[in-house]
Amino acid sequence: MQFVLNGRVVQIPENLSPTTTLLQFLREHRQLTGTKEGCAEGDCGACTVVIWDSKQGWRAINACLLLIPMVAGKRVQTVEGLQTDGKLHPVQEAMVRNMGSQCGFCTPGFVMTLFEACYREDLDDSSKLDDQIAGNLCRCTGYRPIQQAAKEVAGLQPTDRFTSPGDDVDTHLDQITAHQAWFAPTRWETLFALLRANKEARIIAGGTDLGLDVTQKHVAFPCLISVEQLPGIQSIVRDNNAWSIGAGAALTDVESWAADHLPMLARMLRFFGARQIKHRATVGGNLCNASPIGDLAPVLLALDATVILAGPDGERRLPLRDFFLDYRQTALKPSELLARVLVPDLAPSDKVGTYKVSRRRELDISQVSGGFWVQLDENGVVTDARMGFGGMAATPARATGLEQALRGRPWTPEGISSALAALAEDFTPMDDARASAWYRTKVAENLVRGFVEETQNCQFAALSDRPMSTFAEGTSHD
Repeated sequence: MQFVLNGRVVQIPENLSPTTTLLQFLREHRQLTGTKEGCAEGDCGACTVVIWDSKQGWRAINACLLLIPMVAGKRVQTVEGLQTDGKLHPVQEAMVRNMGSQCGFCTPGFVMTLFEACYREDLDDSSKLDDQIAGNLCRCTGYRPIQQAAKEVAGLQPTDRFTSPGDDVDTHLDQITAHQAWFAPTRWETLFALLRANKEARIIAGGTDLGLDVTQKHVAFPCLISVEQLPGIQSIVRDNNAWSIGAGAALTDVESWAADHLPMLARMLRFFGARQIKHRATVGGNLCNASPIGDLAPVLLALDATVILAGPDGERRLPLRDFFLDYRQTALKPSELLARVLVPDLAPSDKVGTYKVSRRRELDISQVSGGFWVQLDENGVVTDARMGFGGMAATPARATGLEQALRGRPWTPEGISSALAALAEDFTPMDDARASAWYRTKVAENLVRGFVEETQNCQFAALSDRPMSTFAEGTSHD
């Protein structure tokens, strides 16, 4: 395996464990200690580096969660490689000029995040700029000068050696050591053969969740199979009257696509997590993780999505509502993989919305989240409804009792008020460190009330111009 590190081809040692993180490799094998280890969870951004490939351009990622085989054939840039002939990069100059450099522990990560911003073409509003740096923590509370530096370099795109760094390295993608194996099949048939031959194998896509087992639990998986190279796994295409979203599509790509085609989904993804996380996290990974507080599931449940499951005997379709069986359990069979998600088209008159309630606005886990869809007749009476919730049960789930109670009622705060009692029959949420059962139930009710008010007098498309925090923080009427 090879990759390009700061402009030079690097050979990955054949005996190196495939569960070695990129951060470990940089610090321990290449002595590039500018990239720091802070949380080892992808929360603090101290380990941020940027990766280039021919499809995506420069993207900031958390080196602590990326396993070393994942960079095979790619170009990796660290803070040590930004100077050209002894001259600082414009991003570094902006940090110095604005006195954005603080203690030095978090500064390199900020510099690399701003490096990505420097070569982005779509940083056209403050919300996107906030999203760009939301994944970096400044322990010295020096955000104002850092934010100012970010504004100065956003979309600058200087003509330099980083503008078009060339083609990817052509390299072998499999790696086998004495006790571990890493496979990156390029054909579906090969994937299924590998799964049959390696019963203990784990599937890996972005690695933002499985990577935590490596960094926090020190698990040395005997066999990992990457699905990033499978044909069509990352595509977003039309499929008759629906959109087909590949299970391997990165959430930043889905967010960018959804901004024009499905604003409801883009709204949730804005506050899903840090940009470094969204560059690696995938649709399939989020759904197959089957977390009760996974933020994609409530939205896709409300949209009546269908999952396409691929196995050695072919494909089968399953409504997403039947995919989640129990806590972190799905309907996937052995040797089966989530291949793509089908999202049917919305009618112009459909009312839709999505909400995330958490302790922080950005980079936090949901306490309660919701994705809602209703259809009204010409008199404003509910004819059909789909209400998906996260954080209310062992799995993301539809509130079928509430849906039934809403049908036939006028779509007004007064009209739906008594129907909300059905939520107590749909869910029995738990008390935990994030929220009490009472709080979750009350917030869930209030999100539906807020959704009514939001959609009563205007279409969702018009609302999408409002500040994103209006939606993500939900609506409370306590």
